[in-house]
Amino acid sequence: MGLISGLLTLPLAPVRGVVWTVDQVRRHAEQNYYDTAMIRRKLAEVDDAHAAGELTDEERDEIEAAWLDRLFEAQRRHAAGEL
Repeated sequence: MGLISGLLTLPLAPVRGVVWTVDQVRRHAEQNYYDTAMIRRKLAEVDDAHAAGELTDEERDEIEAAWLDRLFEAQRRHAAGEL
């Protein structure tokens, strides 16, 4: 970036800082949301709750389907290098 373009875009520095911060927060949130180890722990918790009688078969199947969808998406994103 040259001196003149740097001076002309200086008023946009706060906006670039906010955009960078929002992007970092989004990335961190996605990494947590698609953390395969956490998803596997949650699947194990669902199985434990079902075994303890806290969930019916239908409830377990519905919850597991949602977690498995997230797990498959996480694996796809990891394979694509998105995370």
